[in-house]
Amino acid sequence: MSTPSVNRESGLSRTAAMAVMLLLAVYFLLPIYFLIVAATKPQGDLASTNGLTFSHFDLFDNLRVLFTRSDGIFGRWAVNTVLYAVLGAAVGTMISALCGYALAKFRFRGREFLFSVILGGVLVPTTALALPLFLLFSATGIVNTYFAVFLPSIVSPFGVYLARIFANAAVPQELIESARLDGAGEFRTFFSVAFKLMTPALVTIFLFQFVAIWNNFFLPMVMLQKESLFPITLGLYQWNGQTARAPLLQESVITGSLVSIVPVIVVFVLLQRFWRTGLAAGSLK
Repeated sequence: MSTPSVNRESGLSRTAAMAVMLLLAVYFLLPIYFLIVAATKPQGDLASTNGLTFSHFDLFDNLRVLFTRSDGIFGRWAVNTVLYAVLGAAVGTMISALCGYALAKFRFRGREFLFSVILGGVLVPTTALALPLFLLFSATGIVNTYFAVFLPSIVSPFGVYLARIFANAAVPQELIESARLDGAGEFRTFFSVAFKLMTPALVTIFLFQFVAIWNNFFLPMVMLQKESLFPITLGLYQWNGQTARAPLLQESVITGSLVSIVPVIVVFVLLQRFWRTGLAAGSLK
């Protein structure tokens, strides 16, 4: 007798959930839509037209101005950002994988204490580490170099935490023992057995690292003074600070912001089947 009421409540719950999801989707996608619209407008239309409606389509001219302004410095910033993000995420993922695998599969004194310290590192804001890192790098003479941004980017306590969870879930101890019985060393066992099984998880870690480094702003601002070393985030911030005396920079800042999000979207689309699997494995564990 209660089946109709249960079905009605279930339908209302689904409707409410879908409404909330729709509102959240609009909330997150509206700024991107505004950015797309603004990037297609000429400078004069930014203030004189509605921010959510298209006017004169001037995107290609805006892109030309963006990549030729200041002797093409934006292209240099883009290359720097790719180097920081791709290399930093790749090396950081490998370090996280090795550390997480060791914490998951090896028994040694102090293992749990070490893992607790790593978890504590997850709770420390990256901004709180910027000044100590600056003082350390100043003493070693690598401030205002690529290494000042690259080296901190390859260390990720959260990546180590995820790698340990995924190694426990995806790598059976029996396979490791079999590889050892066949005479494989620990590194060969990791790369020939564990690494392949952890691939979806490692792609997830790579994406977390990639996005964090790509959007990194505070660390480069503290470490770098040369424009030629800036990532996109810091370069656009510098341009935005000059719009009061050079209003024409505003359109380049908006167009550059649109260009800066395209690689992140492309990477997520290309790797989505891997990171979805990795997240599912983590949730099952």
